[in-house]
Amino acid sequence: MDKGLFEDLTVIDCASFIAGPAAATIMADFGARVIKIEPPVSGDNYRQLINVPGMPPADHDYFWLLDNRNKQSLALDLKHPDARPVLEALIAKADVFITNYPAPVRERLKLRSDDILPLNERLIYASLTPYGEDGPERDRTGYDATAWWARSGLMDSVRANPDTEPAISVPGMGDHPTAVALFGAIMAALYRREKTGKGGAVSTSLLANGLWANGVWMQAVLCDADFSVRLTRGQRGALTELYKCRDGRWFMLAMLNHVREWPLLTECLDRNEWLEDPRFSTPEARKANTGELVTLMEEIFVTADWPDWLTRFTAAGITFGPIARSDDHLECAQVAANGMLPEMEGANGMRTVDSPISIAGEKKTPPRRAPEIGEHTRDILTSMGIAGAEIDRMIASGAAGA
Repeated sequence: MDKGLFEDLTVIDCASFIAGPAAATIMADFGARVIKIEPPVSGDNYRQLINVPGMPPADHDYFWLLDNRNKQSLALDLKHPDARPVLEALIAKADVFITNYPAPVRERLKLRSDDILPLNERLIYASLTPYGEDGPERDRTGYDATAWWARSGLMDSVRANPDTEPAISVPGMGDHPTAVALFGAIMAALYRREKTGKGGAVSTSLLANGLWANGVWMQAVLCDADFSVRLTRGQRGALTELYKCRDGRWFMLAMLNHVREWPLLTECLDRNEWLEDPRFSTPEARKANTGELVTLMEEIFVTADWPDWLTRFTAAGITFGPIARSDDHLECAQVAANGMLPEMEGANGMRTVDSPISIAGEKKTPPRRAPEIGEHTRDILTSMGIAGAEIDRMIASGAAGA
């Protein structure tokens, strides 16, 4: 059976939590062998995130299932002297080494690019940091909530007005797009390796990706745009506003092609007379009377439930978007048609979220459950030629775990 596009690649996931490991997950989805290195006994600290207050309780560790599927777990204490030869032997034959450990930790454990790259001239060293490789904050710790969401300006930008309390981000909201960026950097380095035969270091950061996600507003700042006025409801334009239905569901209109879509909307609302109404008959008139038009449309939208409006909007061909809830996707025909929530092998029908990249003609590896701590330690060490007695000794000494 075809194992996938990256079946000949070995990736060492020497990282923690989400953004770095998730880049390895994408590679595993396309068949790469990914060896997850985590401490014996306790494992990756990410395994504990589900226990943080406010996380929805569940029978399964959904954090770990999502970002560590299709991987092998090697429990290795990198502080133990007996672990270093194992790590270096793995690096010598690997294609990619991913880490997001803080710079001081990398220095103590000799995991810097200068420590790792001399062991394998074809290796790609992929570094993920909160705030960048250089500068006064290079050693600071951070998560996507702090470095991607809050620090980038996104957290402030989405507030309805300056007095609105900032909104907390969803777990992984910035980590997963940052992982895609790191994956892209790894792919570029592998392409360069095909041309030169040499590996090298690549990097990205949560802050850089946050600024990129907030790129339009950042470019506006760089162009001295005036941000002193923040539009509120009734000022943004009736055709690009949020509305509430009778059943409490919300949706947004995004009708930028007024010439084509305004007549379609009036038909949906059974208000064809608005086409001749001097208050609304032209874009300029609708802009001048935005508040009044928003109020009239609000009164209409609360007379029917969302499924009714969904049917009408779809038939009319206007541009809209439901304010979906996460569980809406479980039975969504569009999500199902594109295989976005595939079943995990041997997990009694449990599904997971597919990585957002497809390559025509290339099948992804069916998702397998994420490993237990050290589940593959013995298999990996044995495949490296380490004798059973030596493996037992390493486990007894705490250098490894199984």
